Amino acid sequence: MLDDLRLLDLRGYASLDASFGPGPHLVWGPNAAGKTSLLEAMVLLAWGRSHRTSADGELIRWGTDLARIEGVVGRDTIEVAVVRAGAGGNAGRKRIRVNGLGRRAAALSGLLRVVLFAPEEMLLIAGSPSLRRSVIDQLAAAGSPVYADALTTYGRTLQQRNSLLRAIREEGASRDELPFWDGAFLDAGAAIVAERRRLLETLAGPLAAAHAEIAPDEAAAARLRLGYVTNAPPLPGESARDALARRLEETADKEVWNGSTLVGPHRDDLVFELDGRDLAGFASRGQQRTAILALKLAELDVVTALDGHPPLLLLDDVFSELDPERRSHLVRRIAALPQAFITTTTLDDLDPELRAIATAWEVRTGPAGADLVRRSAVPARSDEPADKPADTGATR
Repeated sequence: MLDDLRLLDLRGYASLDASFGPGPHLVWGPNAAGKTSLLEAMVLLAWGRSHRTSADGELIRWGTDLARIEGVVGRDTIEVAVVRAGAGGNAGRKRIRVNGLGRRAAALSGLLRVVLFAPEEMLLIAGSPSLRRSVIDQLAAAGSPVYADALTTYGRTLQQRNSLLRAIREEGASRDELPFWDGAFLDAGAAIVAERRRLLETLAGPLAAAHAEIAPDEAAAARLRLGYVTNAPPLPGESARDALARRLEETADKEVWNGSTLVGPHRDDLVFELDGRDLAGFASRGQQRTAILALKLAELDVVTALDGHPPLLLLDDVFSELDPERRSHLVRRIAALPQAFITTTTLDDLDPELRAIATAWEVRTGPAGADLVRRSAVPARSDEPADKPADTGATR
């Protein structure tokens, strides 16, 4: 569990010092007040990066040069600090510490495990393949620091390889230089593909069970599964690495013409299938939401199985996307978890059972920035005034 959270100059928060107990925590307030930024801080502590941006400088509050996020998880204190480029002559950097010692982001795996359910994930089935790859990659990295390292190596090598391909296209480099990068590219790429496939096998059972829990009639008629679509399918007897090497050779001329790497796990995809059919092609919006919720519940089961400890569940304003029946399934899972954080702009979207058991927090904005105020109770409706603040447990 996340026991304490301290923020300094993170997005809209000038400062925050909050203590959280077990159970669900309900965070409500208007749009752009700072609810998502609060969850983003927790993601930073768990993953060492934001789920909202790849530009770390965007995390720093306007007019300041450094953002700091610190969380206490059991006996461990995790700190992520981001320095703006140019501050004090610095080129911009991010520093991660655990109990005062410098660490890489991959070392955070297992300290604070989170499952995040964000609004953009309602587009998982019909949206960009990069969104689906991101979800599966984060889940794989949560259980394997080696996978996280492979992703880092692959991303770095892909960038170098693309730069070289552009130079070759402009006749500023030779094709003879490609093999220098191809070895690491193939090793990391094959490791990523293998782990993604293994994880999908692990997910198969929990995904089918979650689907049966949410939509028993639909699940009885057809099985929900996740399939892997690769642009380097292996031939009989061919390894993933050999298949990727063969495809690189087949697309070599086209890659030089385009100045970019055209095959590899960065271009693979996942497909949601019901009875062997791609949900993106025929499913109703309700069926798509059911499949996405089933995936999130399956994620909870898979992450819990890693060490027997359920993860921290972060729900960013997704209740409005679900009908009452699907909300009730989610509430039952939330109630069984050690800790969860749920944000909303309107209390009317929340199940009364959840409002009854949740610790209530209100996000406010003022001249000094965002503020988090603990309430002694959650109002029954959005148009009902909140009661007076309790002993807040949070300070600006």
